[in-house]
Amino acid sequence: MFTPRRLVTVILRHCSWHTCYRTHSGVASKLSVHEALTQLDGSTRSIKIQGWVRSVRAQKDVLFMHVNDGSCLESLQIVAEPNLKNNAISFGSSVEVRGHIVKSLHKKQNVELKAEDIKVIGQCYSIDFPFKLKERHAPQYVRQFPHLRCRTNTFSSLLRIRSEATTAIQDFFKSNGYVHIHTPIITSNDCEGAGELFQVEAANREAETEDDSGFFAVPAFLTVSGQLHLEVMSGGFTHVYTFGPTFRAENSQSRRHLAEFYMVEAEISFTQSLEDIMQVMENLFKKTTTALLSQCPEDIDFFNKHVSPGQKDRLEQFLKKTFIIMSYTEAIEVLKNAGETFQYKCEWGCDLQTEHEKYLVKHCGNVPVFVINYPFDLKPFYTRDNEDGPQHTTRTDRHVSMVFRLAQVWNCPSRRLRNGL
Repeated sequence: MFTPRRLVTVILRHCSWHTCYRTHSGVASKLSVHEALTQLDGSTRSIKIQGWVRSVRAQKDVLFMHVNDGSCLESLQIVAEPNLKNNAISFGSSVEVRGHIVKSLHKKQNVELKAEDIKVIGQCYSIDFPFKLKERHAPQYVRQFPHLRCRTNTFSSLLRIRSEATTAIQDFFKSNGYVHIHTPIITSNDCEGAGELFQVEAANREAETEDDSGFFAVPAFLTVSGQLHLEVMSGGFTHVYTFGPTFRAENSQSRRHLAEFYMVEAEISFTQSLEDIMQVMENLFKKTTTALLSQCPEDIDFFNKHVSPGQKDRLEQFLKKTFIIMSYTEAIEVLKNAGETFQYKCEWGCDLQTEHEKYLVKHCGNVPVFVINYPFDLKPFYTRDNEDGPQHTTRTDRHVSMVFRLAQVWNCPSRRLRNGL
């Protein structure tokens, strides 16, 4: 229900979002910058774009602007007559431009927008704006302005890549017959002690009494995993997965520990083969990587040039190779013969540490590695017993990432698609 004031606000916003210009040829079509940059059909129709000014340069006979709306990395060049010059137009201001797409004479761009009208939607005072034109700012500095960091190339590219990765993950599971289960964010279980927990309590609760059992009547926490809920659902669905926020209260400042992240988990019923599970994981990573290289070429190139040199080549090589499978016993032998000194000992029965994982990946040619047949005592009670000896192992795997940082792009740990045996 809207109050009169709220209704007026909604109407005003609706009008500002849906403004159209009437021209001699009809209504100006609203396009994103990405759509405008791909207009190569020679159309003379009037279009309208909205976005933020990335640069402005006024000359005696012409006005040049670059406008970006977040739909792609590249900005659209605006060419305008001097009479359209407005002192309110500056770096960071939001504008609405109407005009026609024409072929550009500049070598670095195919098209440009010849402006017929420029409207300043929101001014920006460049002196006070924290980001400066043609300056590269360190991530630590940009993070001080969370409401503006999406205006920078690094963060906007990162968010577009993450968006495409999310879509690719969802498409993969959908196309393979999985049912998406929305597991609860607030839960009373700690998922077999999967991590330190954030406890949830009502902020406006009165002072506790001796018989006070809390808002939920039982202790409640932010979820560390949807695993237990998925296991229940796998009793009625053969293929299920969840993809949602996960929380860990581990007080660590390393890049491998996040307080909040998105995690993919899946369960498959009626499978007797660990190889089937590993194939699902390999297919998921390769499909997602292929989608990113196809849908975000400019953003990938930007990261390859300015953030992680050589990353694109590693991704392309990663797609051509098959993931390596080795037993835990084989992995221990490789580590013992490594000729390197590790901080943590690598003896049979010890869990693999990060330094061990990195060496195994390097040893295998920077290809993702599955380590299977772990010691029985290192795994949960429900894992399948290999019933072997004298070294007692269990039929489980551990996915050792090749550290190509897809997990960081998604904020989704790469090892969390667990096997559903």
